[in-house]
Amino acid sequence: MLNIHRSKGEGTADPWDPATELQSQEWMEDTLNTPNRLAVVLFQLGGPDSLDAVEPFLFNLFSDPDIIEFPFARLARPLLARLVASRRARKVREHYAQIGGKSPIGELTARQAAALESELRRRIDARVFVAMRYWHPLTEEALQAIASGAFEGLVLLPLYPQYSRTTTGSSLNEWRRRETCLSKQLPTAVIREFYDHPLYIEAVVERINEGLEKFGGLDGSRQSVHLVFSAHGLPINVVEAGDPYPAQVEATVRLVMKRGGWPNPHVLCYQSRVSPGRWLQPSLDSTLTQMAAEEVRNALIIPVSFVTDHVETLNEINIEARAHAQRAGIKHFELMPALNDSPTFIRALADLVVHAANSLPGDQCHDGSVNLSV
Repeated sequence: MLNIHRSKGEGTADPWDPATELQSQEWMEDTLNTPNRLAVVLFQLGGPDSLDAVEPFLFNLFSDPDIIEFPFARLARPLLARLVASRRARKVREHYAQIGGKSPIGELTARQAAALESELRRRIDARVFVAMRYWHPLTEEALQAIASGAFEGLVLLPLYPQYSRTTTGSSLNEWRRRETCLSKQLPTAVIREFYDHPLYIEAVVERINEGLEKFGGLDGSRQSVHLVFSAHGLPINVVEAGDPYPAQVEATVRLVMKRGGWPNPHVLCYQSRVSPGRWLQPSLDSTLTQMAAEEVRNALIIPVSFVTDHVETLNEINIEARAHAQRAGIKHFELMPALNDSPTFIRALADLVVHAANSLPGDQCHDGSVNLSV
């Protein structure tokens, strides 16, 4: 299995200049060495497709060994997951009821998959599958679909721009646990992260510019709008264990601000705390409170670690954080939509897939991991 690391550097070092890289996007020229029939798997969190699905979705979430881990957890985890899911289900159902009674992440990810497949099939024979971590279509469903096809190569692409063992790591671990159902081991490339990919950065910049247009009626300049980058939170003990997620989020923000060239003030904060203990700070709510105290009146919230709209953008930010901001005194609050099926974002995914596919050996699969810089 080949592990594809998109970054050209280590740690938080900035890669190449996105403005220069975007001058040349002839990724189609890289298709000559790809397998004749390629399977691509997009990994995502998943979400309940009805209010009745909320509790079993939560059970799957809290059954994840990459999320809930402690001594003897293997024995206690099922009971604990059922207890936590039962206790949280009512409140979480209310959140989903406020955004239409289900998560849109399944439909939006399917649209991303269809758009990516269409882009790839302009030059290569590729099929794109979706593997959700906690709800349908689950990982085993994607594996069964792949097993029924005659594929010669496989690219695994988690839709988490910044790597964390709790997201990308969890999805890939679940894949490895279940991939034995394949009749043969396919040459496989894994894209671990793409937090600094130039087209991904460009797609975020485009969305921010669209968001800033909503402030066009302001007296004076849009420079008064504060750019609030909000990323999913992470427990400090995970970070202290070496998780690269916060450093990669910071790098993404730095590259986006450089590419966008805006003079606007900006801040990075974190949301979606789901357990006690220390988490990454500052929180989104505390950031909005502080901004209001400093008489900031215009804020654009940028969900920097989410590429697909779901409950954490549509409810937690657009409903709960909006209400909090208005109570605190922020007058104009806007949410930047997630990238979803942005054409630029789809081109970024296609570029990642083609580079990864070109790294695949023609007739054998590596047993170990080979780190490539592409």
